[in-house]
Amino acid sequence: MTKPTVQLNEYNAEWESQFDYEKERIIAAIGDKLAGIEHIGSTSIKGLKAKPIIDIMGGIEDLSSTLAIVQPLNEIEFEYVPKPEFTDRRFFRKGSWGKGTCHLHICEIHSTEWIEKIVFRDYLRKHSKVAEEYALLKSELATTYKDDRSTYTQHKEPFIKDIIRKARREFLK
Repeated sequence: MTKPTVQLNEYNAEWESQFDYEKERIIAAIGDKLAGIEHIGSTSIKGLKAKPIIDIMGGIEDLSSTLAIVQPLNEIEFEYVPKPEFTDRRFFRKGSWGKGTCHLHICEIHSTEWIEKIVFRDYLRKHSKVAEEYALLKSELATTYKDDRSTYTQHKEPFIKDIIRKARREFLK
């Protein structure tokens, strides 16, 4: 098993069409169970460097019903990856371990997880200077922790939490 590395790519306009393609496939597979589907993460922010992995968030009414979507998602190449540390979402990966092309996060629609991912994305879309700060942080961390994706992610957390606090104040008044 290869250890996943941190490789940031310049923004690619094709990421949006990749999301659209995967969204349609996901809706065809489990649309009757979805209450919402969104493009999240850095690939959803125009101009932002990102790991070339499309992050998708699917909202369902009740997370306990996840078992019903595992097989249909598997049939469209999204593998369920149990992550005990994720109590508020379920994780699916498309592509081999460490080289995934798409991550699907299933959570309850309108849950804290859902809201925070959306407001973070929307805040960066609205505030280009903050998006630039985030890009600089990501670049610095990617250089420092190139061979340690977990630590790279962990060190982004304080910035992300700060932006979520600001975004909640701005968008959820």
